[in-house]
Amino acid sequence: MKNKIQIFENQPVRAIWDEEGEKWWFSIIDIIAVLTDQPDYTKARNYWKWLKNRLKAEGCELGSELVSNTRPH
Repeated sequence: MKNKIQIFENQPVRAIWDEEGEKWWFSIIDIIAVLTDQPDYTKARNYWKWLKNRLKAEGCELGSELVSNTRPH
């Protein structure tokens, strides 16, 4: 896997290229920070925790699939 910083709306978004799966993985917290115009990492992370818990509580099937282990081995 190759780490790379992508730029979206002039803000950095962490990304990893999975050569085996041939797809990009992006940091959801970085994306939330861009979409909510929130420069504070902690606030963006807390928003993600709130959103994930809300989706699970509403029975969203994605609730259990929202996190993937994208750390390089």
